[in-house]
Amino acid sequence: MKVLHTSDWHLGRVFHGASLLAEQQQALARVVDVAADAGVDVVVVSGDLYDRAIPPADAVDLLADVLGALRATGAQVVAITGNHDSPNRVGAFDALLRAGGVTLRGRFDPSAPVVVPATDGGPDLVVHPVPYLEPLAAARGDDGARPTQHRVVADALDAVRADLAARGPARSVVVAHAFVAGAAPSDSERELTVGGVDRVPESVFDGITYAALGHLHRAQELSARVAYSGSILPYSFSETGSPSVRVVDLRPDGSVASEVVDLGAGRGVATVRGRLDDLLTDPSHTAAEGRWVRVQLTDEVVPRLAMDRLRDRFPHAVVLEHDSPRSAGTDDDLRRRAAGEPVAPVDLARAFLADRLGRPVDAAEAGHLHDAFDAVEAARRELGDVVVDVAADPSVEEAPPSGADGPADGDDVGAVA
Repeated sequence: MKVLHTSDWHLGRVFHGASLLAEQQQALARVVDVAADAGVDVVVVSGDLYDRAIPPADAVDLLADVLGALRATGAQVVAITGNHDSPNRVGAFDALLRAGGVTLRGRFDPSAPVVVPATDGGPDLVVHPVPYLEPLAAARGDDGARPTQHRVVADALDAVRADLAARGPARSVVVAHAFVAGAAPSDSERELTVGGVDRVPESVFDGITYAALGHLHRAQELSARVAYSGSILPYSFSETGSPSVRVVDLRPDGSVASEVVDLGAGRGVATVRGRLDDLLTDPSHTAAEGRWVRVQLTDEVVPRLAMDRLRDRFPHAVVLEHDSPRSAGTDDDLRRRAAGEPVAPVDLARAFLADRLGRPVDAAEAGHLHDAFDAVEAARRELGDVVVDVAADPSVEEAPPSGADGPADGDDVGAVA
């Protein structure tokens, strides 16, 4: 029996201000084509259907269209909520939709798996949806300790194994949304907890024929039986691999074989680095011209209209970072200032400028700095002389203190003339 494993659609996501809806439509149309061509028995979606708990209307429409198209291939569809989804909203019509071959599970129920009858002479396929389990929503243990991600997922898998044991021989798939230890994250996943305590050991899936995982956006295989399909599009500049899905063959003898199928959809991402003039002409960056681009400029200062000029070549440039070259030995005065040692203002300004330029300040630049500070000092002295003259002139009436121009204490402010 064949399973198509996909995950992390994040419908409604915006990439640095740009809508991804059209690219998501293209990627999901490709998912439907792969399911039809492979003749899969079931499609599993391992969470993060939406990018946020309250998705935009066009994202909801797209999900409905895609689920209908997947079901039209003849495959059953089993989808779970991830940490970006609202369990109540996504799972509200699960019981009704199941009659039509589509499961949208927002709450874990080990007694209600999806059973797909075997067509190859082997045992039936039992699919257990395990939506993202929030430890903060779980009951405390007998010792009063708050449960961890490991604990809630392990408890869920214990319940799954108990259900499978009561059913007799079966091929089993667990659809789960979790961070399994040893897997590689990307920059775009939302942290489940701080400090790595969200990790779940791979061993919690022992005894399961195949664990179809979601949450991490890199397609990766921890073993032949435990894998992430990855997201359908790159959602950060760290996701430079090709978005893909997995077609998993669960054979009658219990063995597993997987094929990673590239979706070939979406714009892709690229990071280009260098001086502006070089980036505008270097032929080695030709491949980035059609992608979402992050630019890291190394010019001493950001040139005027840098982003406009970059978009003449890279029309989908969305991020501009300035990484000025730095040179050693330019920040001695800054270190002295941090240590509390006296530093002349002009020397501190020179050190700051050298740090930002990444090189020592040249003679002309140092002259401009000294001229500027001399002008400020002359203006300060002139202003000081004026203040001294005013203070010494008895004919100059002292201004009343702030607030003293109103009625004095005791005045009848409520009297009417």
